[in-house]
Amino acid sequence: MPDDRAAPDGTGRTAPVLSEGERLQKVMAAAGLGSRRTCEDLIAGGHVTVNGDVARLGRRIDPEADVVAVDGVPVGLRAGRVHYLLNKPAGVVTTADDPQGRATVVELVPDEPRVFPVGRLDLDTEGLLLLTNDGQLTHRLTHPSFGVDKEYVAHVEGTPTRAAIRQLREGVELEDGRTAPAQASLVAPSIIKLVIHEGRNRQVRRMCEAIGHPVSRLVRTRIGPLSDRRLKPGTWRELTNDEVRALERAAGPRPDQG
Repeated sequence: MPDDRAAPDGTGRTAPVLSEGERLQKVMAAAGLGSRRTCEDLIAGGHVTVNGDVARLGRRIDPEADVVAVDGVPVGLRAGRVHYLLNKPAGVVTTADDPQGRATVVELVPDEPRVFPVGRLDLDTEGLLLLTNDGQLTHRLTHPSFGVDKEYVAHVEGTPTRAAIRQLREGVELEDGRTAPAQASLVAPSIIKLVIHEGRNRQVRRMCEAIGHPVSRLVRTRIGPLSDRRLKPGTWRELTNDEVRALERAAGPRPDQG
């Protein structure tokens, strides 16, 4: 295995290699990317980059500063990261603090380390919400360019027609512009399952109202690859390493973005 003193740079000379920090494969394994051997194989196979440069075995990094990606997808390696999946009940505010004194989502999860909600659910909307102190992942999950799918079940007034459901699929004209096409289906006479990748304010409620069927109850049932029917309202759990990796892949570059 190459050492940490020098590495070929393709010109016959030797280039200095970082001698401080932690070995890349050790940090990757500790973050749940696989066994140490699996991580070594990923590095040896050219699948791993550090700050945009292809890594090699023996590379040392600073997990707090360096950006590591596997097959182009950035992965979080910073120590102390936590990721909670909460089933938010109605009547709880999606914020870290509420000046009106209402119950907030951060009060439903551990106090330390301090976490923040990823995106928002309306006061009366229920369902899955991610809370984390992973700023990099939060940015990618909430930025419109990454387009992570969210699935909702909307209980609506009346029974939508096929034409109304088709409107949701093709895009609905709202005051802030036309929505992107959505996945929509009628799963019961007054229940619509809707999958969107935009994050406009009260978007699902406004879409349903625009087709003439106001929402009486709204539940988010999936965030990208995350779903959990067993999680009861008001309860939370930590994500597994596999779930964090799946989220990172879902929030990675789309094929058309390279």
